[in-house]
Amino acid sequence: MSTLSLRLPNSIHRHAKRLAENEGISVNQLISTAVAEKLSAIDTERYLSERASRASNVKFRRILSKVPRATPDPGDEV
Repeated sequence: MSTLSLRLPNSIHRHAKRLAENEGISVNQLISTAVAEKLSAIDTERYLSERASRASNVKFRRILSKVPRATPDPGDEV
């Protein structure tokens, strides 16, 4: 585990402190979790973008053409 000195505007620090108290965790844990969530979101976006760049519209249409025509279930209409 490493130590990081972080400067936050007072308003963000107060907000983080209130939220951490409401969640029953430390501000350190709140910030650590928030950073982990952000990193995960960025990694996921990069992964999906990379996968999308290899996609083939022709193959996609071919697969969709195999789906049988059916009336959508109630609530699934477009």
